[in-house]
Amino acid sequence: MDTFGIWVAAFLTLGIISFLYRDNPWYKVCESIFVGISAGYWFVTLFYDNILGLFWRGVTSPDPHYMLLVGAVLGFMMLLRLVPPIGWISRWPLAFVVGATAGLYIINYFSSNVMLQVQSTLAPLFSTKFGQPIFEASLYDTIGNLVIAGGTFTGLVYFFFSKEHKGVFGGAARIGIWTIMITFGASFGYTVMSRMSLLIGRMEFIFGDWLRLIR
Repeated sequence: MDTFGIWVAAFLTLGIISFLYRDNPWYKVCESIFVGISAGYWFVTLFYDNILGLFWRGVTSPDPHYMLLVGAVLGFMMLLRLVPPIGWISRWPLAFVVGATAGLYIINYFSSNVMLQVQSTLAPLFSTKFGQPIFEASLYDTIGNLVIAGGTFTGLVYFFFSKEHKGVFGGAARIGIWTIMITFGASFGYTVMSRMSLLIGRMEFIFGDWLRLIR
């Protein structure tokens, strides 16, 4: 069974990689298998986690949570989308889900993407102890904090369009452009490296577990 599983995985892996040549029936079969298995897996997982694990156990427990019935009703209303004459009812729970999710994510993203970023930007270089300024950061930390503060300031200068970008102001704006481009490049490089790690894992499987050319 292990050998059969390795051959199936190799067949599917090579089928997905074959798209690099061109779109072909082999790739389409592998893609359909992947999508179907993923949909089935998540359907079963969500059914046991949410419907049986969360809703049914929560309602039938000694201390029932009847608020879960509201979610069950909204979920049932969303399924009415499959009934064309009354499919418009599904818009109500959908609007509720979109609004609640947007409100929740606004709070989370404001805390993580705004407040924490501001806090990291305002990292102190010195501290005051016993009434005297004492240098508590290493040279590496100091240079890093200066780069972050300078990059943030010049990046904001670049987006200040009420003044023409000339002279010292224009120089700061150009530094801001470089800072933004380096940030985008680092983010893109991180994404590429994560994809490369997936490719390396598949190549190790093909040449190691399947062909046994490497250990």
